[in-house]
Amino acid sequence: MTSTPDANAMSVDLWPIGNCQVSALVDRAGRFVWACVPRVDGDPLFSALVGGADPDGGYWSIGIENSVKVEQHYIRNTPILVSTHTDDAGNVLEVTDFCPRFVRTGRTYRPVAFARIVRPIAGSPRVTVKLRTTCGWGGTCREQIGGSNHLRILLDAMQLRLTTTAPIGMVQEERAFRLERPLHFFLGPDESFSGDLAETLEAMLAQTIAEWQEWVRGLAIPLEWQDVVIRSAITLKLCQHEETGAIVAALTTSIPEHAGSERNWDYRYCWVRDAYYTVQALNRLGALDVLEGYLGYLRNIVDSAAGGHIQPLYGVLGEPTLEERFAPALAGYRGMGPVRVGNQAYEQIQHDAYGQIVLCSVHAFFDQRLFRQSGREDFESLEHVGERAWQFHDQPDAGLWELRTRQSVHTYSSAMCWAACDRLANAAHVLGLSDRRDFWQGRADTIRTEIETRAWRPETNRMSATFAGDDLDASLIQLLDLRFFEPDDPRFVGTLEAVEKGLRRGSHMLRYDTEDDFGLPETAFNVCTFWLIEALHFTGRHADARALFDEMLARRTAAGLLSEDIDPTSGELWGNYPQTYSLVGMINCAALLSKPWSSIR
Repeated sequence: MTSTPDANAMSVDLWPIGNCQVSALVDRAGRFVWACVPRVDGDPLFSALVGGADPDGGYWSIGIENSVKVEQHYIRNTPILVSTHTDDAGNVLEVTDFCPRFVRTGRTYRPVAFARIVRPIAGSPRVTVKLRTTCGWGGTCREQIGGSNHLRILLDAMQLRLTTTAPIGMVQEERAFRLERPLHFFLGPDESFSGDLAETLEAMLAQTIAEWQEWVRGLAIPLEWQDVVIRSAITLKLCQHEETGAIVAALTTSIPEHAGSERNWDYRYCWVRDAYYTVQALNRLGALDVLEGYLGYLRNIVDSAAGGHIQPLYGVLGEPTLEERFAPALAGYRGMGPVRVGNQAYEQIQHDAYGQIVLCSVHAFFDQRLFRQSGREDFESLEHVGERAWQFHDQPDAGLWELRTRQSVHTYSSAMCWAACDRLANAAHVLGLSDRRDFWQGRADTIRTEIETRAWRPETNRMSATFAGDDLDASLIQLLDLRFFEPDDPRFVGTLEAVEKGLRRGSHMLRYDTEDDFGLPETAFNVCTFWLIEALHFTGRHADARALFDEMLARRTAAGLLSEDIDPTSGELWGNYPQTYSLVGMINCAALLSKPWSSIR
């Protein structure tokens, strides 16, 4: 069932642009309403997204006077946005928004910069530019005229400069003026342009288009739903901080999971779990650059741990400490605070991280396409991670849903520890280390037996989400993806039936249906629905899987994306955006359900 227009109007509905260093979210009016500098986890230069129900600052708008319509689309196979503005007299202007990204002199150029090109399309449009930046999490920025064609913005982290061919006084005073020729805007480092601004930005645009389209051209996409897969892949790449290889869970902070819930979290960090799923999906498409970058990031995390504790998440530079605090100057998304900076989950114990590190890393022992294939030294480093998995496979943790006030021995976490040992055995085999293969396979078999004994509930014919309880949790479906169970295993069939019956709400899946630290969840978790679609397909319910996938695709924003959560009744999207889990789900399901390319030959 398609969302109603009213529900869509209230949903998170934004267009991301970016260059793997910085990103911005553009709303349906063509305004930049969210962008952080000098990187994704920095101070928001544009914060209107979480500035309250009707913020008067924290955005950058370039709009037409007496606007009646704004139409938007991406340039094909890029994250470059074109917004076409029409006024009540039929005058039209067009704004092209992008962050420069291309290779020059052997290196990727991805500055802390945002470019906008404005063109008159029809009639005599009048344009107004409003550059209302914020600094210090909702505070006022210091600005000063720097000359005849630029404006300086003084931040704590860096100084920015808006260089433009527009009349700088009209921009600073937000006065409307007739647009009679193209205008060019470059908001970036406080450096002067050595050449012509218009020519430079037009060249940057052409090079950025070519760079993204060349990247997309190398993807191994399915026959069906190509637009879905391409848009999801591009957006997942935008979630990678290319300098270090870290992959953030989302580009935003504090968009609540549902109205008034206070489930407002900062997702601008690298969760080992989320990044594992992202790399897994992009590997299916052959996007090896993301994998190679992330493996470099992981190796540094493992080195820093020195065989010890691995946190659930880290900063994009590998920072271990992410103290959580409030930003009181910002009222929150639609006035629903608090706005959080940092995430206290870095202190949590989540044992599944050991499995995800191994699962990501083992690929590099097998794939001969990689520039750096893994060898004996890498295996020995990973064995330290495996030791932790073995040590803690039957110990309580906060679980993948990051419960803040209670711990249990979670079946999902234990299964990930099993996977760590099982895949280490695979890596040892390909390296010809038969003694280490037998060692790790023995440990994997021991953990498997324990899970099958302690999590199985014969009286209800299903697995429990915890060893001690009799709990339903959508993560139990992942026992199939991990290859812990085969699709026809009666234990998995019984578990899937119970999870679907207990947690499915129409076309959507809850994570769980019990009270947590904030009460009962009210929204469904989008990736859980995609897990269900995969399970339906593998258990022979192909028509049901395709129908449910089509319903999920109908819930996407105009940009073709999804946030973390959805109201099962209204279809309204909630939670941080764009959410990597949700994008991964669309890629995986499209690849799984699509007709093969051979069907058109």
